[in-house]
Amino acid sequence: MKILFSPSEAKFKGGENKKLDKNSFIFPELYDKRVEAVNEYQKFVNNASNEQLAKLFGTKKQDVIDYYKGNLLEKELIKVIDRYDGVAFDYLKYKGLDTTAKKYIDKNVMIFSNLFGPILAGDFGLPDYKLKQGEKIGDLALEKFYNENFTDVIDEYLKDEEIIDLRAGFYEKFYKLKQPYVTMKFIKDGKVVSHWAKAYRGVILSLLAKNNIQTIDELMNMNIENLTIEEIKEQKFKKEIVYNINE
Repeated sequence: MKILFSPSEAKFKGGENKKLDKNSFIFPELYDKRVEAVNEYQKFVNNASNEQLAKLFGTKKQDVIDYYKGNLLEKELIKVIDRYDGVAFDYLKYKGLDTTAKKYIDKNVMIFSNLFGPILAGDFGLPDYKLKQGEKIGDLALEKFYNENFTDVIDEYLKDEEIIDLRAGFYEKFYKLKQPYVTMKFIKDGKVVSHWAKAYRGVILSLLAKNNIQTIDELMNMNIENLTIEEIKEQKFKKEIVYNINE
């Protein structure tokens, strides 16, 4: 079982004084490609105007802009899953899980970083960086860059696995699945809800880990508090479970 997951633009600060190397992330054979993206990011940051940085970082707060103007490769590192903040990660409550559930997430969850591309939750380590979702670095669209350079290795990695895709729609641009998978939609009072979708992706990931879910059949039999299945849509490789939020 492999789970694909979105990152969060919000991140925790701090970490250890270690340096990134080819063993920091999954797919070490493509580490140089990640470095290529990071170097383009750093070059842009070093030469950008304050207005350009505000757009790149997605904030007009000067203290935040000043903090993220530094050298990314000199920032402290922390395990990927411990770096991310935000709604989905708040509801995941990773730090409160037992060791077995944490190992499940570390090993089986692939997060699509806006800057570093596909990385595992258990990879070490991720620096604290700022990049607004969908922003280009000059002419470089990172979702296109990672799709072109990492699709083949992800295909091989996911081969013969059962897959749950909990990504937000934007991150499908980084990698398009070409084998059967399950995805989810969340509705409340007949409407698709963005905040609650993030929250319940975190809740469901937590339950998958706590229950050591290994198959789609086990997922379908899993009780999720406050959710009922409204319908199941199937199209080509995708099985979409539409959940109704009852709270």
